[in-house]
Amino acid sequence: MKTLRPICFLVFFSYVQCQTLLRSLLAAALCHINSQNYLQENLRDIASIMVAQFLQKLTYEEVQTVAEELVDLAEKCKILKSHESPSECSHQLMTMFLEHICNNQGKADKQKFSDCCNINNKARLKCFLLYKKDDADYSDIFQIPNPEQICEMDKVNQVSVKERYIYETSRKHPFLYGPTILTMSTCYETAIQSWCQEENKTECFQIKLEPIRKYVREISLRHHHLCEIGIKFNHKVAKAVELVLLTKKQPKTDFSEIARLAVDIKNLHQTCCEGDVVACVLGRSQLMNYTCSKQSILSSKISPCCALPEPFRGECAINSENDDEPDLPSLPLSRFTEDRFVCAQFSNKPDDFLQEFLYEYSRRHSELAVPVVSRVDTVYQNLLAKCCKLENPLECYSHGQEMFQRVVRESRERVKHHCDLHEKLGDANFHDWLIILYTKKAPQLSAQELVMFIKNMGAAATKCCPLRDEQQFACMEDSAKLILGGLCRRHEAEPINAGVGHCCDASYAFRKPRFDDLQVNGTYISPPLSCGQVINLKENLCKAQEEEFQTEKQKFLSNLVKQKPYATEMQFQSMLADFAHLVEKCCQTETSEMCFREEVSLSPCLFS
Repeated sequence: MKTLRPICFLVFFSYVQCQTLLRSLLAAALCHINSQNYLQENLRDIASIMVAQFLQKLTYEEVQTVAEELVDLAEKCKILKSHESPSECSHQLMTMFLEHICNNQGKADKQKFSDCCNINNKARLKCFLLYKKDDADYSDIFQIPNPEQICEMDKVNQVSVKERYIYETSRKHPFLYGPTILTMSTCYETAIQSWCQEENKTECFQIKLEPIRKYVREISLRHHHLCEIGIKFNHKVAKAVELVLLTKKQPKTDFSEIARLAVDIKNLHQTCCEGDVVACVLGRSQLMNYTCSKQSILSSKISPCCALPEPFRGECAINSENDDEPDLPSLPLSRFTEDRFVCAQFSNKPDDFLQEFLYEYSRRHSELAVPVVSRVDTVYQNLLAKCCKLENPLECYSHGQEMFQRVVRESRERVKHHCDLHEKLGDANFHDWLIILYTKKAPQLSAQELVMFIKNMGAAATKCCPLRDEQQFACMEDSAKLILGGLCRRHEAEPINAGVGHCCDASYAFRKPRFDDLQVNGTYISPPLSCGQVINLKENLCKAQEEEFQTEKQKFLSNLVKQKPYATEMQFQSMLADFAHLVEKCCQTETSEMCFREEVSLSPCLFS
């Protein structure tokens, strides 16, 4: 039972609440233990994930049809190439998939992929990947059906419940790794089987399934972020990020082993990000085989995970606790700033030398978020590039420790200032402050986009700022990298402005500080808007909940800032007060919508 506890914590509210599910979840997992080839036995589900993630607009039935066709092609491949192992042949499923779609012009046209089909295989894959949208607003995704219908469906055909979940999750989250979808689909199926026994099924489905949805949303963001690093920045940056993450999780492991694993994981991420679900599932399985065979030298925390069957153990290992910190002397780190042979080592094998610095620094500062460690690493690289050209380089790079401390201190002060403002202003006023700040930085974004962006930033402050200092710092930096990553992907799809582009592209490590320092976008000239265009009030606003009212107020504020980017904070506060007064006045009348129209058209403009 204890071996499933890590997964249970991921999926459900608490250990106590999931006690009744442990036995059924274990049974669901154990069905895979006797499998000689997990990949082969689950090839149909894996194919479904790949199809749904690339062809997000296909119906459930269409996805199942294409998946079946791909499995048939894979079976023929095994027969025709019997000298190859099943895994080698399965790797070809991606190529067969793209070819199959391009040969079926109807599906290609439906997805607007015709242009991709006219180019060669390597470029074709990149073209297909550009069409993946993880922010697609598909109205039928994750609409909870009638619980009674799901339970009836589960009684008749258990597989269909799981397959439907795989389909909906895959097309909603096209960058979510296949092994994670397979893991969560089993958890979902188990939860359904348990909660169909409950009397109040609706409450169970709406409330108790939320932890599964929450985990999927959050891990999908992280997967997409890792994909972005690999695509936008060079392989050294991607490898450095993996090395830091690994070192934080396994600080007792020696450098050579960490460096080897970092390369393997970076390559696995690349495979998963390219949408090759077969290779992704196989790669994670192989990586876990190796990791579990080296438990004694890697981490004591992964032992419970290694006792789990596929696909649980990989997801468990990713979310396992960091190993206990070793008692490390200061000397190995000092040699990077006090040794007179630093430049010789740097010149001889720069990549190896810098990776070792990153390893030694990371294992001594496990409390720091990855972006902060990356800033220190970037500062050290730039320092050596400058100092090693001088006659007395030691005198130059001996100031390295002071520079590292300054980077961390400045990063911490930025977060503290952010959280101090949050505490001083409160949630609603803090959101208003953020709207003003980021509308000035990126006025080209729509008011709706800015409100959603600010909502995420505000949620991060609400979650992180109450934590104690070190946790607050790490939490805010970790949240910011994901939120700003989403903004940068938006810029990649449709450029916002040069300032945002520079923040996104110049440096992964310094992305957050650059955004913090980004000033008013002086090149933007807002098209003149009438009051009616700025204030778009409807009758239903009078019945809206507080959150809906705040959203409309923030849209109004964003439009005001676009019109008057250099107005003072006091002026914006006065205009917001006028807005609130207008809403209150009209909502007290019987014909509130008519009141809104008349007040907006006849009264002086709120921002005049």
